[in-house]
Amino acid sequence: MDFTLHGDVLALLFFVAMAAGFIDAMAGGGGLITIPALLLVQLPPLLALGTNKLQGCSGSFTAALTMLKKRQVRFADVRVPFIAAFLGAALGTIAVQQINPKALDAIIPLILLGIGFYFLLAPNAGEVDGKPRLGGGLYRFVLVPIIGFYDGFFGPGTGSFFSLVGVSLRGQSLIGATAVAKVLNFATNIASLILFIAGGKVLWLVGMVMVCGQVIGAYAGTHAAIKGGARLIRPLIVVVCFSMVGRYFWQKGFLPF
Repeated sequence: MDFTLHGDVLALLFFVAMAAGFIDAMAGGGGLITIPALLLVQLPPLLALGTNKLQGCSGSFTAALTMLKKRQVRFADVRVPFIAAFLGAALGTIAVQQINPKALDAIIPLILLGIGFYFLLAPNAGEVDGKPRLGGGLYRFVLVPIIGFYDGFFGPGTGSFFSLVGVSLRGQSLIGATAVAKVLNFATNIASLILFIAGGKVLWLVGMVMVCGQVIGAYAGTHAAIKGGARLIRPLIVVVCFSMVGRYFWQKGFLPF
């Protein structure tokens, strides 16, 4: 089957990736934009997921590198969670190539609603560092790999999941949790990308065009997140989570339009 795309479609995907990179750098959920776009241009699901990881990896790398350079997070502090996220995503990517990822359809909207309502109804969450409610061991070796597995298996909303755990369970400020989320999201993306490449599930021309857009959007989004802080990130997380749920219901035909 021929997957050659015309220049106007590639240009559209460039701008789609740029918008997704901006949103993902701040709140997560860039896959909400890019995966439907790739499916819309008739890429098979696994090829769409693999190509999405190529462009998403560039965006998460840009965001993570910027956060590290701006000293919003130190890699020494997230080295172990980075490895845990990498391994979790690798397992998830192997699994998605064996079973139907739609098995997650029933639970993911509920989780996203929970994240959205948490940040909506807890207006002071993440303003400053707080007291951790979850031990470091459970965080590093249980929750982080589980979120990593989800990203390798399906993807959209991973950054929001990492941010929620950081704020609600580890007592991080929202900007701190967002910075950690960017580094861990890069770990999950690179793990998935390696395995999708090994499985021949990446469309390189499309992916590289979207990489260019992702880098621009992620760079701008990361700087906006650092400058805007929780005041800007919190409402965006709420909007992204509710938008992903709305898209789910629309896809399933539950909405009358």
